[in-house]
Amino acid sequence: MSWRADILTLFPDMFPGPLGFSLAGRALERGIWSCEAHDLRQHGLGRHRAVDDTPFGGGAGMVMRADVLDTALSALPALDGRPVVYPTPRGKRMSHEDAERLSSGPGVVVLCGRFEGVDERVLEKHDIEQLCMGDVVLSGGEIPALTLLDACVRLLPGVMGSDVSGQDESFAEGLLEYPQYTKPAVWDGRDVPDILLSGNHGAIARWRHEQSIAVTKARRPDLWDAYLARQQVH
Repeated sequence: MSWRADILTLFPDMFPGPLGFSLAGRALERGIWSCEAHDLRQHGLGRHRAVDDTPFGGGAGMVMRADVLDTALSALPALDGRPVVYPTPRGKRMSHEDAERLSSGPGVVVLCGRFEGVDERVLEKHDIEQLCMGDVVLSGGEIPALTLLDACVRLLPGVMGSDVSGQDESFAEGLLEYPQYTKPAVWDGRDVPDILLSGNHGAIARWRHEQSIAVTKARRPDLWDAYLARQQVH
């Protein structure tokens, strides 16, 4: 049975979007995973298919209605253990571990918000998991949904060309990835580090680990602190 993604959105034509290309697209064609976008307007109210209304307590913008979203969620095929995820700046920052967890299950349902967000009550009723893709605010949940799906799909068995493709990349071991180089060995007066041309795989592995540490310390001290904490536990 393939990994299934259902997306609730006001813009179903955005899916599969870029996920219809490259590794994810080939996996989609091969049936490793499936993707179906559901138009929230189908469950909107009145002649204009309204999905939102003004917030109680006042304030700018509109809020997506709990009753409309509840109807849309209830109309989905059986979840079969799939979690419902709502991308939002209010959520927990998504990690590589979250992608591994979600990709190891039967799939996911993604609720894409718009406007000022969604009524809190529907999040509570359906125990919806809230995840943040980064400390930025976007126009809606569709681009974060694509990011979430890509992070999960690439981890599915048979999607990447090699079983070890994901082992050394950023976040997999809690560190950022080391610098990468390819031909030509000399370009624009810049040389590839000699160690990578040495053929000494043990020394290359040590160099790459040292580079990962240096990059992580410099660019993501939060990740470095978390990595040190995990090393102390083990």
